[in-house]
Amino acid sequence: MFRILFHTPEIPGNTGNAIRLAAITGAELHLVEPLGFDFSDAKLRRAGLDYHDLAVVTVHKDIEAAWEVLRPERVFAFTSDGDTSYTDISYQPGDVLLFGPESVGLPDWLKKDPHVTARLRLPMLPSLRSLNLANAASIAVYEAWRQNGFSGAGI
Repeated sequence: MFRILFHTPEIPGNTGNAIRLAAITGAELHLVEPLGFDFSDAKLRRAGLDYHDLAVVTVHKDIEAAWEVLRPERVFAFTSDGDTSYTDISYQPGDVLLFGPESVGLPDWLKKDPHVTARLRLPMLPSLRSLNLANAASIAVYEAWRQNGFSGAGI
C-alpha cells in the first residue's frame, strides 16, 4: 500500500489523525524525529481513537534512517511550491507521500533530496499559506488509493 512520511511533525492531533488514516486505508505511517510530542500525549491518543493498535507506525531517528528502511522507488513531496498537481501523478503501491512539519513545511534541502521524485501541490486559494497536515495527507492518500481501485477496501 502507500506510505505516509511525516518529517518532524509538531502537533499531536495531526499525527493522531494520520494514525487513524493509516489504519483505515492500509497505509503505513512513518515519522521522522524530532517529534513535537511523545506517544503518551492525550491529544495524540484522542485523535487516533482506538486505531493505534491497527495502524503500522514507525518512528525513525532521522531522514536517512527512514530512507534506509523505506528504500523508496518513488517519493512525492507535498509542498505549497510544488510544480505538479497531485492529480497529475499515477500513484503506485509503495509510493512514499512526504509531508513537512506544520509550522514551516518541508525544508528546501529535503525538497531537493535525490530520493524525491516530484514536488506536488494541492490546489488552494492564492492568498492562503497551507492546508492542515492531516487533511493534506488524507487528500493525497485517498487520491492514490482511488487510482488503485481502493484495493483491499470492502466496497
